[in-house]
Amino acid sequence: MECQEARGHLMDAQRGRLRSHLEGNLRAHLETCVACARLDREERVLTEILERRLPQHAASLALKRRLAAQWPAPSVRTPGWWSRWGRSLAPAAAAALVLLIAVPLYYGGVERGNGTAGMVQEAVNDYLRVLSSQHPLDVESGGLHQVKPWFEGRLDFAPVVAFEGDQDFPLKGGSVGYFLDRKAAVFVYGRRLHNIALFVFRAEGLPWPTKGLEPMGSARASATVSRGFNVLLWRAGELGYALVSDVDAQELHRLGAKLAPGG
Repeated sequence: MECQEARGHLMDAQRGRLRSHLEGNLRAHLETCVACARLDREERVLTEILERRLPQHAASLALKRRLAAQWPAPSVRTPGWWSRWGRSLAPAAAAALVLLIAVPLYYGGVERGNGTAGMVQEAVNDYLRVLSSQHPLDVESGGLHQVKPWFEGRLDFAPVVAFEGDQDFPLKGGSVGYFLDRKAAVFVYGRRLHNIALFVFRAEGLPWPTKGLEPMGSARASATVSRGFNVLLWRAGELGYALVSDVDAQELHRLGAKLAPGG
């Protein structure tokens, strides 16, 4: 099993949805591939944060009473032929209904995940991994002249970032991460108490947005909000950039203008 295929199965494996032979192949791959094994651990931490540690609130008593009052009262009538047959057909009908609803949603989600929405989702997930990591920075910032050389030999490309940070957006440091199926250079900037992550990666082969782009320096960026996080996506030459944070959109655009070509 290759790395790209293995990473596509990680979430299904977490949820127990993989067939036995695929699960065995994935397990064998993770035992020999350090990068994929690390990504699997990060995905499990992220799942723990997003799905298990988020607060869940029970419905209020007033809401329960309101719903109960609106629920139609059962009518009493003599069972007909459909009642007698319906009991035996109900499980099959329910299964068919689930398939009718779930299949379009599943394939629609896959289709969206393969497009620009998938890039936005990946950017937010990668940002959350940075926040949840115990050691988010592999190199602490002594300035851009110290952070950029650290990536030499650790990536299959040279990240192009000219902004060294300033009083408003200090550069905290960097690390090596992943964006979809490729390695990425991660630069972390600060804004007051917020962290802002810049992911730099090879741009080819990705479904870059072409509509609704905003000027940013000499580049044009796609601005999106996902799960409460602001995301800017743009490309410059052979490299792609994803800038993500929970700062407001105007603040993020200010930093994006400093990072984009001509900024």
